Amino acid sequence: MKTEHVNQIAAAINAVKATEVKNVYFVACGGSMASLATGDYFLNREIEIPSRVYTSNEFVHVNPPGLGEGSVVILRSHSGTTPETVAAAKFAREKGAVTIAISMEVDSPLCQEAEFTVHYNYKDGSDAIDGETGVYYSLIFGILNAVSPNEKYERVLNQLNNLETLFESNRKLTYDRAFQFGSEYKRDKLIYTMGSGAYYHQAYSFTSCLLMEMLWIHSNAIHSGEYFHGPFEATDFDVPFLIIKGEGATRPLDERAINFAQKFSKKVEVVDVAELDYTGIDEDLKEYFGPALAGVVLRQYADGLAEHTGHPLSVRRYMWKMEY
Repeated sequence: MKTEHVNQIAAAINAVKATEVKNVYFVACGGSMASLATGDYFLNREIEIPSRVYTSNEFVHVNPPGLGEGSVVILRSHSGTTPETVAAAKFAREKGAVTIAISMEVDSPLCQEAEFTVHYNYKDGSDAIDGETGVYYSLIFGILNAVSPNEKYERVLNQLNNLETLFESNRKLTYDRAFQFGSEYKRDKLIYTMGSGAYYHQAYSFTSCLLMEMLWIHSNAIHSGEYFHGPFEATDFDVPFLIIKGEGATRPLDERAINFAQKFSKKVEVVDVAELDYTGIDEDLKEYFGPALAGVVLRQYADGLAEHTGHPLSVRRYMWKMEY
Protein backbone atom coordinates (compact mmCIF):
# COMPACT_ATOMS: atom_id res chain seq x y z
CA MET A 1 0.00 0.00 0.00
CA LYS A 2 1.22 3.51 -0.80
CA THR A 3 2.80 5.46 2.04
CA GLU A 4 0.21 8.24 1.85
CA HIS A 5 -2.61 5.76 2.36
CA VAL A 6 -0.80 3.99 5.19
CA ASN A 7 -0.24 7.30 6.95
CA GLN A 8 -3.84 8.46 6.48
CA ILE A 9 -5.24 5.20 7.81
CA ALA A 10 -2.80 5.20 10.74
CA ALA A 11 -3.81 8.75 11.70
CA ALA A 12 -7.50 7.82 11.69
CA ILE A 13 -6.90 4.63 13.69
CA ASN A 14 -4.76 6.51 16.24
CA ALA A 15 -7.59 9.00 16.71
CA VAL A 16 -9.97 6.12 17.42
CA LYS A 17 -7.44 4.61 19.85
CA ALA A 18 -7.27 7.91 21.71
CA THR A 19 -11.06 8.02 22.05
CA GLU A 20 -13.22 6.21 24.54
CA VAL A 21 -15.48 4.98 21.76
CA LYS A 22 -19.14 4.76 22.72
CA ASN A 23 -20.64 4.29 19.25
CA VAL A 24 -19.83 4.23 15.54
CA TYR A 25 -21.93 5.71 12.73
CA PHE A 26 -21.51 4.89 9.04
CA VAL A 27 -22.89 7.74 6.94
CA ALA A 28 -23.18 7.95 3.15
CA CYS A 29 -25.62 7.67 0.22
CA GLY A 30 -26.31 5.03 -2.42
CA GLY A 31 -23.46 2.71 -3.31
CA SER A 32 -21.17 4.44 -0.83
CA MET A 33 -23.63 3.69 1.96
CA ALA A 34 -23.83 0.05 0.85
CA SER A 35 -20.05 -0.29 0.94
CA LEU A 36 -19.84 1.23 4.42
CA ALA A 37 -22.61 -1.10 5.62
CA THR A 38 -20.26 -4.04 5.13
CA GLY A 39 -18.02 -2.50 7.79
CA ASP A 40 -21.02 -2.08 10.06
CA TYR A 41 -21.77 -5.78 9.65
CA PHE A 42 -18.18 -6.68 10.60
CA LEU A 43 -18.28 -4.48 13.70
CA ASN A 44 -21.56 -5.97 14.82
CA ARG A 45 -20.16 -9.48 14.36
CA GLU A 46 -16.96 -8.80 16.25
CA ILE A 47 -17.32 -6.22 19.04
CA GLU A 48 -19.92 -4.92 21.48
CA ILE A 49 -19.64 -1.22 20.61
CA PRO A 50 -22.95 -0.24 18.96
CA SER A 51 -22.89 0.93 15.36
CA ARG A 52 -25.47 2.03 12.82
CA VAL A 53 -25.70 2.92 9.14
CA TYR A 54 -27.46 6.15 8.12
CA THR A 55 -28.19 7.67 4.77
CA SER A 56 -26.57 11.09 5.04
CA ASN A 57 -29.61 13.36 4.94
CA GLU A 58 -31.45 11.30 7.53
CA PHE A 59 -28.41 11.41 9.82
CA VAL A 60 -28.55 15.20 9.96
CA HIS A 61 -32.32 15.45 10.28
CA VAL A 62 -32.64 12.71 12.91
CA ASN A 63 -29.71 14.05 14.96
CA PRO A 64 -29.04 10.76 16.81
CA PRO A 65 -29.08 11.39 20.57
CA GLY A 66 -25.91 9.31 21.02
CA LEU A 67 -23.91 11.48 18.63
CA GLY A 68 -21.17 13.53 20.28
CA GLU A 69 -17.85 13.08 22.01
CA GLY A 70 -16.95 9.40 21.94
CA SER A 71 -18.67 8.91 18.58
CA VAL A 72 -16.75 7.81 15.51
CA VAL A 73 -18.42 8.84 12.26
CA ILE A 74 -17.14 7.23 9.05
CA LEU A 75 -18.39 8.92 5.88
CA ARG A 76 -17.88 8.09 2.24
CA SER A 77 -18.51 9.73 -1.11
CA HIS A 78 -16.75 8.53 -4.25
CA SER A 79 -16.37 12.04 -5.63
CA GLY A 80 -16.38 13.71 -2.23
CA THR A 81 -19.00 16.16 -3.45
CA THR A 82 -22.27 14.51 -2.35
CA PRO A 83 -23.96 17.51 -0.66
CA GLU A 84 -25.83 15.48 1.96
CA THR A 85 -22.65 13.68 3.05
CA VAL A 86 -20.63 16.89 3.16
CA ALA A 87 -23.32 18.38 5.42
CA ALA A 88 -23.27 15.25 7.59
CA ALA A 89 -19.50 15.52 8.08
CA LYS A 90 -19.80 19.14 9.16
CA PHE A 91 -22.69 18.30 11.48
CA ALA A 92 -20.87 15.37 13.14
CA ARG A 93 -17.64 17.31 13.61
CA GLU A 94 -19.50 20.19 15.24
CA LYS A 95 -21.00 17.65 17.65
CA GLY A 96 -17.50 16.60 18.75
CA ALA A 97 -17.34 13.25 16.96
CA VAL A 98 -14.20 11.83 15.37
CA THR A 99 -14.95 12.20 11.65
CA ILE A 100 -13.23 10.07 9.00
CA ALA A 101 -13.93 10.79 5.33
CA ILE A 102 -13.26 8.21 2.63
CA SER A 103 -13.07 9.49 -0.94
CA MET A 104 -11.35 9.25 -4.28
CA GLU A 105 -10.74 13.01 -4.23
CA VAL A 106 -8.52 14.12 -1.35
CA ASP A 107 -9.25 17.81 -1.95
CA SER A 108 -13.00 17.35 -2.15
CA PRO A 109 -15.52 19.25 0.02
CA LEU A 110 -16.14 16.11 2.09
CA CYS A 111 -12.47 15.69 2.90
CA GLN A 112 -12.25 19.37 3.79
CA GLU A 113 -15.09 19.05 6.29
CA ALA A 114 -13.87 15.89 8.05
CA GLU A 115 -11.10 15.78 10.59
CA PHE A 116 -9.40 12.77 9.02
CA THR A 117 -9.18 11.78 5.36
CA VAL A 118 -8.65 8.33 3.89
CA HIS A 119 -8.04 8.53 0.16
CA TYR A 120 -8.21 5.68 -2.34
CA ASN A 121 -6.92 5.50 -5.89
CA TYR A 122 -9.37 5.03 -8.72
CA LYS A 123 -8.25 6.70 -11.91
CA ASP A 124 -4.55 5.91 -12.04
CA GLY A 125 -4.69 2.13 -12.55
CA SER A 126 -3.47 1.33 -9.03
CA ASP A 127 -4.02 -2.19 -7.80
CA ALA A 128 -6.78 -3.22 -5.43
CA ILE A 129 -4.84 -2.72 -2.21
CA ASP A 130 -4.75 1.03 -2.90
CA GLY A 131 -8.28 1.03 -4.31
CA GLU A 132 -11.53 1.55 -2.46
CA THR A 133 -11.84 -2.02 -1.12
CA GLY A 134 -8.26 -2.38 0.09
CA VAL A 135 -8.21 1.02 1.75
CA TYR A 136 -11.61 0.57 3.42
CA TYR A 137 -10.81 -2.93 4.71
CA SER A 138 -7.48 -1.65 6.04
CA LEU A 139 -9.31 1.07 7.93
CA ILE A 140 -12.09 -1.15 9.33
CA PHE A 141 -9.90 -4.04 10.42
CA GLY A 142 -7.31 -1.59 11.73
CA ILE A 143 -10.04 -0.04 13.89
CA LEU A 144 -11.20 -3.47 15.02
CA ASN A 145 -7.66 -4.40 15.97
CA ALA A 146 -7.21 -1.12 17.84
CA VAL A 147 -10.44 -1.46 19.80
CA SER A 148 -10.27 -5.22 20.41
CA PRO A 149 -6.85 -6.68 19.44
CA ASN A 150 -7.09 -10.06 17.73
CA GLU A 151 -4.58 -11.95 15.60
CA LYS A 152 -7.43 -12.68 13.17
CA TYR A 153 -7.63 -9.00 12.23
CA GLU A 154 -3.89 -8.90 11.65
CA ARG A 155 -4.23 -11.84 9.26
CA VAL A 156 -6.98 -10.03 7.35
CA LEU A 157 -4.72 -7.01 6.96
CA ASN A 158 -1.85 -9.18 5.71
CA GLN A 159 -4.02 -11.12 3.27
CA LEU A 160 -5.42 -7.97 1.69
CA ASN A 161 -2.32 -8.13 -0.49
CA ASN A 162 -4.08 -10.96 -2.38
CA LEU A 163 -7.00 -8.76 -3.46
CA GLU A 164 -5.79 -7.80 -6.91
CA THR A 165 -5.05 -11.40 -7.86
CA LEU A 166 -8.39 -12.56 -6.46
CA PHE A 167 -10.34 -9.85 -8.23
CA GLU A 168 -8.80 -10.85 -11.53
CA SER A 169 -9.17 -14.62 -11.03
CA ASN A 170 -12.83 -14.29 -10.03
CA ARG A 171 -13.60 -12.06 -12.98
CA LYS A 172 -12.24 -14.78 -15.24
CA LEU A 173 -14.07 -17.49 -13.30
CA THR A 174 -17.48 -15.82 -13.67
CA TYR A 175 -17.10 -13.96 -16.98
CA ASP A 176 -18.86 -16.47 -19.22
CA ARG A 177 -21.81 -16.96 -16.86
CA ALA A 178 -22.20 -13.23 -16.21
CA PHE A 179 -22.43 -12.43 -19.91
CA GLN A 180 -24.69 -15.42 -20.55
CA PHE A 181 -26.94 -14.04 -17.81
CA GLY A 182 -26.99 -10.75 -19.69
CA SER A 183 -28.13 -12.55 -22.81
CA GLU A 184 -30.81 -14.57 -21.01
CA TYR A 185 -32.25 -11.66 -19.00
CA LYS A 186 -31.82 -8.81 -21.48
CA ARG A 187 -35.57 -8.40 -22.08
CA ASP A 188 -36.59 -8.50 -18.41
CA LYS A 189 -37.84 -5.18 -17.10
CA LEU A 190 -37.73 -6.33 -13.47
CA ILE A 191 -35.14 -8.41 -11.59
CA TYR A 192 -35.34 -8.97 -7.83
CA THR A 193 -32.12 -9.42 -5.88
CA MET A 194 -31.64 -11.25 -2.62
CA GLY A 195 -28.94 -11.78 0.00
CA SER A 196 -28.28 -11.86 3.74
CA GLY A 197 -25.61 -10.85 6.21
CA ALA A 198 -22.96 -8.67 4.64
CA TYR A 199 -24.24 -9.79 1.24
CA TYR A 200 -27.55 -8.05 1.69
CA HIS A 201 -25.66 -4.80 1.21
CA GLN A 202 -24.23 -6.18 -2.04
CA ALA A 203 -27.78 -7.02 -3.15
CA TYR A 204 -28.90 -3.49 -2.25
CA SER A 205 -26.02 -1.91 -4.18
CA PHE A 206 -26.65 -4.13 -7.21
CA THR A 207 -30.35 -3.24 -7.09
CA SER A 208 -30.13 0.52 -6.54
CA CYS A 209 -26.91 1.49 -8.27
CA LEU A 210 -26.53 -1.01 -11.09
CA LEU A 211 -29.99 -2.26 -12.06
CA MET A 212 -32.07 0.83 -11.30
CA GLU A 213 -29.63 3.72 -11.69
CA MET A 214 -27.39 2.47 -14.46
CA LEU A 215 -29.59 0.03 -16.38
CA TRP A 216 -33.12 1.38 -15.67
CA ILE A 217 -34.31 -2.09 -14.72
CA HIS A 218 -36.95 -2.21 -11.98
CA SER A 219 -35.75 -4.06 -8.90
CA ASN A 220 -35.98 -4.50 -5.16
CA ALA A 221 -33.40 -5.84 -2.72
CA ILE A 222 -34.92 -8.52 -0.49
CA HIS A 223 -33.25 -9.87 2.63
CA SER A 224 -33.24 -13.67 2.42
CA GLY A 225 -34.59 -13.86 5.95
CA GLU A 226 -37.48 -11.54 5.05
CA TYR A 227 -38.39 -13.26 1.80
CA PHE A 228 -40.93 -15.47 3.58
CA HIS A 229 -42.57 -12.55 5.35
CA GLY A 230 -44.27 -11.03 2.34
CA PRO A 231 -42.07 -10.85 -0.79
CA PHE A 232 -42.30 -14.57 -1.67
CA GLU A 233 -45.93 -14.02 -2.66
CA ALA A 234 -44.62 -12.25 -5.79
CA THR A 235 -42.74 -15.39 -6.90
CA ASP A 236 -43.99 -16.92 -10.15
CA PHE A 237 -42.62 -18.97 -13.03
CA ASP A 238 -41.51 -15.92 -15.05
CA VAL A 239 -40.32 -13.66 -12.19
CA PRO A 240 -36.52 -13.25 -12.25
CA PHE A 241 -34.34 -13.43 -9.13
CA LEU A 242 -30.61 -12.97 -8.66
CA ILE A 243 -29.73 -14.49 -5.29
CA ILE A 244 -26.36 -14.18 -3.57
CA LYS A 245 -25.60 -17.39 -1.69
CA GLY A 246 -23.23 -16.05 0.92
CA GLU A 247 -20.16 -17.40 2.64
CA GLY A 248 -20.65 -17.25 6.41
CA ALA A 249 -23.13 -17.46 9.25
CA THR A 250 -26.28 -16.53 7.30
CA ARG A 251 -25.79 -18.94 4.40
CA PRO A 252 -28.70 -21.18 5.61
CA LEU A 253 -31.08 -18.22 5.11
CA ASP A 254 -30.00 -17.96 1.48
CA GLU A 255 -30.31 -21.71 0.93
CA ARG A 256 -33.89 -21.70 2.23
CA ALA A 257 -34.84 -18.80 -0.05
CA ILE A 258 -33.17 -20.40 -3.07
CA ASN A 259 -34.93 -23.72 -2.50
CA PHE A 260 -38.33 -22.04 -2.46
CA ALA A 261 -37.70 -19.65 -5.35
CA GLN A 262 -36.47 -22.47 -7.60
CA LYS A 263 -39.68 -24.44 -7.00
CA PHE A 264 -41.86 -21.72 -8.47
CA SER A 265 -39.66 -19.60 -10.73
CA LYS A 266 -37.82 -20.74 -13.83
CA LYS A 267 -35.58 -17.65 -13.68
CA VAL A 268 -33.42 -17.95 -10.57
CA GLU A 269 -29.76 -16.97 -10.91
CA VAL A 270 -27.59 -18.02 -7.95
CA VAL A 271 -24.21 -16.40 -7.33
CA ASP A 272 -22.58 -18.83 -4.89
CA VAL A 273 -19.83 -16.94 -3.09
CA ALA A 274 -18.43 -20.18 -1.63
CA GLU A 275 -17.52 -21.31 -5.15
CA LEU A 276 -15.29 -18.30 -5.81
CA ASP A 277 -11.51 -18.41 -5.75
CA TYR A 278 -10.04 -17.69 -2.29
CA THR A 279 -6.42 -18.59 -2.98
CA GLY A 280 -4.23 -17.16 -0.22
CA ILE A 281 -7.15 -16.56 2.17
CA ASP A 282 -7.42 -18.54 5.41
CA GLU A 283 -10.57 -20.63 5.78
CA ASP A 284 -11.80 -18.67 8.81
CA LEU A 285 -11.40 -15.36 6.96
CA LYS A 286 -13.48 -16.19 3.89
CA GLU A 287 -16.57 -14.55 5.40
CA TYR A 288 -14.74 -11.22 5.44
CA PHE A 289 -13.32 -11.41 1.93
CA GLY A 290 -16.46 -12.84 0.33
CA PRO A 291 -18.39 -9.53 0.13
CA ALA A 292 -15.49 -7.83 -1.66
CA LEU A 293 -15.25 -10.65 -4.20
CA ALA A 294 -19.03 -10.72 -4.65
CA GLY A 295 -19.00 -7.02 -5.49
CA VAL A 296 -16.54 -7.56 -8.33
CA VAL A 297 -18.57 -10.48 -9.68
CA LEU A 298 -21.89 -8.60 -9.54
CA ARG A 299 -20.39 -5.67 -11.42
CA GLN A 300 -19.55 -8.15 -14.16
CA TYR A 301 -23.19 -9.30 -14.20
CA ALA A 302 -24.17 -5.67 -14.76
CA ASP A 303 -21.63 -5.44 -17.57
CA GLY A 304 -23.26 -8.49 -19.16
CA LEU A 305 -26.68 -6.87 -19.02
CA ALA A 306 -25.28 -3.62 -20.43
CA GLU A 307 -23.67 -5.47 -23.31
CA HIS A 308 -26.80 -7.36 -24.31
CA THR A 309 -29.35 -4.62 -23.67
CA GLY A 310 -27.27 -2.01 -25.47
CA HIS A 311 -27.66 0.29 -22.47
CA PRO A 312 -24.27 1.67 -21.32
CA LEU A 313 -23.80 1.88 -17.54
CA SER A 314 -22.81 5.54 -17.89
CA VAL A 315 -26.20 6.74 -19.22
CA ARG A 316 -28.41 8.78 -16.85
CA ARG A 317 -31.79 10.50 -17.20
CA TYR A 318 -31.62 12.83 -14.21
CA MET A 319 -28.45 12.30 -12.16
CA TRP A 320 -25.96 15.16 -12.49
CA LYS A 321 -28.16 16.72 -15.20
CA MET A 322 -30.52 18.91 -13.16
CA GLU A 323 -31.31 20.18 -9.72
CA TYR A 324 -32.87 17.61 -7.41
